[in-house]
Amino acid sequence: MIKNYIKIAWRNLRSQKLFSIIKIGGFAFGISICLLIVLFVKHELSYDKFYPDSDQIYRIVGVANRDNVILKGIAMPAPAGPTLKEEFPAIEAMGRMLSNPLFGAGSNQLSINENPENFSDNGFTYIDQSLLDIFALPVIYGSLAQALDKPNTMVITLSKAEKYFEGDPSGKIIYLNNNKDRPYTITAVIADIPSNSHLHGFNFFMTLSGIDFYPGEQQNWVASNYCTYLKLKKGTDIEPLAKQLTKSYILDHYIPAISQAGMQVNPVLSSAKLILQRLDKIHLYSSDIQDYKLETQKRGDIKTVWIFSAIAGFILIIAAINFINLSTANATRRAKEVGVRKTIGSSRKALMSQFISESLLYSLISVFLGIGISFALLSVFNNLADKTLSIPWNEWYFIPTAISVALILGLLSGIYPAVYLSSFNPISVLKGNISSRSGTSTFRNGLVVFQFVTSIVLIIGTLIINQQMNFILNKDIGFNKDQVLILHGTNTLGDQVRTFKSELANIHTVQHVAISDYLPVMMDGSKRNGNAFWQEGKRTEETGKGGQFWIVDKDYLQTFGLNLIAGRNFNSDIASDSAMVIVNEKMVKELGLKDPIGARITNGTTYTIIGVVEDFIFGSLREEGLQPLCLAIGGSNSLTSVKISSNNIDKTIMDITSIWNKFSPNQKIQYSFLDEGFAALYNDVRRTQNIFTSFAIIAIFIACLGLFGLAAYTTTQRTKEIGVRKVLGASIAAIVKLLSKDFVRLVFVAIVIASPIAWWAMNKWLEDFAYRIDIEWWPFALAGSAVVVVALLTVSWQAIRAALANPVDSLRDE
Repeated sequence: MIKNYIKIAWRNLRSQKLFSIIKIGGFAFGISICLLIVLFVKHELSYDKFYPDSDQIYRIVGVANRDNVILKGIAMPAPAGPTLKEEFPAIEAMGRMLSNPLFGAGSNQLSINENPENFSDNGFTYIDQSLLDIFALPVIYGSLAQALDKPNTMVITLSKAEKYFEGDPSGKIIYLNNNKDRPYTITAVIADIPSNSHLHGFNFFMTLSGIDFYPGEQQNWVASNYCTYLKLKKGTDIEPLAKQLTKSYILDHYIPAISQAGMQVNPVLSSAKLILQRLDKIHLYSSDIQDYKLETQKRGDIKTVWIFSAIAGFILIIAAINFINLSTANATRRAKEVGVRKTIGSSRKALMSQFISESLLYSLISVFLGIGISFALLSVFNNLADKTLSIPWNEWYFIPTAISVALILGLLSGIYPAVYLSSFNPISVLKGNISSRSGTSTFRNGLVVFQFVTSIVLIIGTLIINQQMNFILNKDIGFNKDQVLILHGTNTLGDQVRTFKSELANIHTVQHVAISDYLPVMMDGSKRNGNAFWQEGKRTEETGKGGQFWIVDKDYLQTFGLNLIAGRNFNSDIASDSAMVIVNEKMVKELGLKDPIGARITNGTTYTIIGVVEDFIFGSLREEGLQPLCLAIGGSNSLTSVKISSNNIDKTIMDITSIWNKFSPNQKIQYSFLDEGFAALYNDVRRTQNIFTSFAIIAIFIACLGLFGLAAYTTTQRTKEIGVRKVLGASIAAIVKLLSKDFVRLVFVAIVIASPIAWWAMNKWLEDFAYRIDIEWWPFALAGSAVVVVALLTVSWQAIRAALANPVDSLRDE
């Protein structure tokens, strides 16, 4: 019987080529998109789970409530980790990492042994030897046992070893930024950090052994720059330990250190606490945590995982709905077959087995065709999601899982049509009394509405994400980011950097040049330096106001188009300007300075304010980007910013390159544009935008495939009615309207249902942005109109075809 079922199913598939293509094609396309999203979600959920004892490794996170805003950060003082390790036996091991570019992490220029050639590279970070032991990274060359125990040692990844050396590089010397006084010796090579690790992107691990970044830094409880990891003993109760760590850190060490330094204790500390974030939670649960991230590192978000999972489910459901709708809509054609088979003795169970067998055949073909489609689309999806996913062909579970999924989907999507078709009364169907029943299925209409609700929500989401992206990129942020060229690695020029700047300024298309590591945009190579500030004389009376302290030169304001609203700019001819600062309006407000020019402020060193610049946003638009800022003149020369005219940019870059080659023939010029760095901050938003757009198009396409099939069957069922109406004088327009109105009505119902869902979902998404658009009415109207037009076009083709048919052909057998 099974062989007979398959044979009949295959004959039906071949005899209805168009609708078989629609059913299998729509199902396969939905399955392929679902598979791609499953690969993405699986990769996101796999982060950091491969490390030995990953369930025992935690990262310390500080949490504070300031003015009803929850602040989270991973920066800890240098002595915090070692002290807590000594005090709590539950801590089996402790390791620190420092990835703040302010101290030489991030990007650097490197040279090998005595080779004068400099190479620009990134992924530099400082770590304790114990961190190598905690993560148990696979070693390729050398030994990790004591690899970073000695000062000026470094462990590198295999890809970097192969890039710069031949064979085992152990014992070779690396110099950073032409600093010959501090050679780094390579002691070991580890395997590249996998892409599903939050450490991915780090390639050069420099030792923290013997380092004081400034005098007394390793004993300083006030300055916080280190990320601290703990490996806990098995069975440790996390919540009680976190409370004990909070008491020890804040009450026993941090607050006494603040008091000892003569500073006022911030009331925020009364509610502050430490929490322990498990290693495998870092990637997806850190979107609200402040930390220093390299440009090559990307932070995930559990919200994205849930959204993509929901989209995968909805697209798969839409594809399954097509199958169910087309199967039940095909009832007219199969009704007489059912009637005849029942009349000659076929049981309902046998009929259900037949129809479910057909469904399973369709499903098997669809699943394996879907796998092929996903393989073909994988590179496109990887570009959209910025991943390197692959189909797990060699995994033992893949083929069995695919077959199981095919069977389950075939069963679930085929059971309703099987029950429906096998329930026909043979006498009724043989008399032709089935058409009304199959043509006006409430259940089938509900499924069509569900399809278009999903499609409309995705379209509205795409429009609003696109609107928010344009808002971010075009918002007035208070400085000029266009036509600003950033030259990297200019600190290797040493004392020649000022001469280099002067020659750049002589290029007629160069408007301004500034030397500073501190850029208005946090991009590769730029730094941040958080400080606490007070009015002079109030350090012991008030809590400090957090702000940024940047080292710049006299041309900084002009280069970035900052607006000086009071006082004057720096003047390199005035020696006393080394003790002067320029602050922004936010700093003036936070410190309560009524007459800021001439006022004196301190961050440990006292300065006199000579100017005030208009506020500009130098943080992410996700957070409050307006922060207190203090600019001081000085040496900070790894980045040189060049403001150029828009005329003949290529020629200007050639002129700059020519000057660079004269000053640094052994180092290839490396540059980027400030506006591109700004846009890169929101690459994740752009990826979400592109993926939503793609999914919306796919959802509409699959839904329209089903609508096309339903329209074709509806038209077939009403062929004689159309013939009669034409004979009685009905126009083509009237017939098209007759056949289209029911489908359009369903789309309008979908619009009504989808709009509040989309409004709620997009409001939740926009909550992540401090600077956001207001949701307007037009995305809903545009999405609804677009879907109505697409539905009309899909249905009208069949309707017009039926309306143009000769009525004689449909009425000949009457």
